[in-house]
This record gives sequence, structure tokens and C-alpha cells, in this order.
Amino acid sequence: MNKQQIRREHRTVRRSLNEQQVTSAGEAIARHGMEWAESLSAGHARTFAVYLGGKAEPPTMPLIHSLFSAGHRVILPICEPDCQLSWVAWTPTTAMVRSAYAPIDEPEGERHEFPAGEVAGIFLPATAVDRSGNRIGQGGGYYDRFLGSLGAGHGRIATVAVVYDSEVLPAGSIEAEPFDQKVDGAITPGGLVRFSTGPVS
Repeated sequence: MNKQQIRREHRTVRRSLNEQQVTSAGEAIARHGMEWAESLSAGHARTFAVYLGGKAEPPTMPLIHSLFSAGHRVILPICEPDCQLSWVAWTPTTAMVRSAYAPIDEPEGERHEFPAGEVAGIFLPATAVDRSGNRIGQGGGYYDRFLGSLGAGHGRIATVAVVYDSEVLPAGSIEAEPFDQKVDGAITPGGLVRFSTGPVS
């Protein structure tokens, strides 16, 4: 099955979930995401990059609130021209507006370059991941370009994809292309899934 087929299949399943299932998933993802964040921060306030899950994605707003309430700095992405990302610091008073470049909501506020030296972990969107660390995003290529742009000199920032349990596939299920960037693990409603690709903690 190619990437587009996998993406289409998982989107169909996501659209079939009822409100209670989505709400429960968001609460569980927040719990497990916080456990991962605390394992990286060792009791200190750190910066975490998170995305705002849309209607067809696992909800991340409970996780965003939990991270902020725990004293962490939370930054959310802004889609820019040429598939680039900038970042805005989120607070509970941050207004959300529709993106000019993608069918998602984004935070209003002062835009910054990614503060790589400050970020402890990145929560990434995905429609599926496999246990080799290969990820299928939404098809825009923003995050593969973003992760690839970090390059050397920033150290290795831990990464997890946020997906539903059934979207963690066996190793080798997703064909890796030259521009693809592997992730270290996945956060699902069922817990943290560790891959052998990097420092997931």
C-alpha cells in the first residue's frame, strides 16, 4: 500500500469516530504526552513544539493546555510560503485564525524562527507511522522540510508523532523517500510507543 492509500484509509477511519471517542483520545494523549514531556524536562520548565490537531486529527488542545499549566512554554506552527514554518508562543488567551496557506487554524501573535536550542521535544502531526520511525504526514511536506532544516549544530531534538493506536504500523510498512525524516516514537491514546531511531526517552 502506498502513502496516499494509507493516508486515505486512515482518514476514513478517523472520520468515523464519534465525539466521545475523540474526546477520550484527546484526554489520553494529553496524559501520555505529559509523561513524555516530563521525562525530557526532568522537573524543569522547558519549551515544547506542538501542533493544533484539526477535525480529522487526534486532538492536541488538551495536551497544549496541560503543558502550559505545568509551566512549560508551548510554541505552535504557522504555515508560511514555500512550505516553511514559523512559530508563535501559545497561552490560553491566544486567538486562533484560519491559515492563509493550509486548511488549519493557527495562533495569532509575534512570529519567530524555531528556537532549536531551547526545545526539548516536538509533537508532530501524522496520519500513520511505522515502527521503523517512518511517518506519513498530511501531504504538504512542511514538517519534513522543517526537520531537515534543523541540520547539524542544534543537537538531536526528540520527536514523537501523535496518532491513534491503529495508526502505528509494523516496521517497513511505510516506504521512506529521500526527503522523509524519521521520528523517535509515537504518542497514542494507548501510551508512548518507542522506536529505535533516537532519544525518545
